[in-house]
Amino acid sequence: MSERNISELAGLTMAKVERQGDEIHFTATTGEKWKLHHDQDCCESVTIDDINGELSDLIGAPILQAEEVSDGSIPDKSKHEWQDHSFTWTFYKLATIKGYVTLRWYGTSNGYYSERVSFSKWFDDYGWRSW
Repeated sequence: MSERNISELAGLTMAKVERQGDEIHFTATTGEKWKLHHDQDCCESVTIDDINGELSDLIGAPILQAEEVSDGSIPDKSKHEWQDHSFTWTFYKLATIKGYVTLRWYGTSNGYYSERVSFSKWFDDYGWRSW
């Protein structure tokens, strides 16, 4: 089994891209569906920290760029309260001819739990799968 990667959106045209709480849902014109999300556990938190750009720019034109970049640098301590623990910033950079969108996720934990964002695809017979 291989891990799903946001890069599989490259070349596809989205019919719908929407934020639902701390999830981003993608629906391609082919009917395929994906989501960026995190299944919360104890002693950690992973949330959408910022969306730079308009999600509507990702609709109706082929995705030209779809990549993930992570960074463990110390965040702005005035904004995030768990500054003495483990951190992960995850950026999803998406672009079409209409514009660029960067989704910034902030994950923090006590160091023992995941700070990872999951990218899952919908399979009719099996539901959401990250593999």
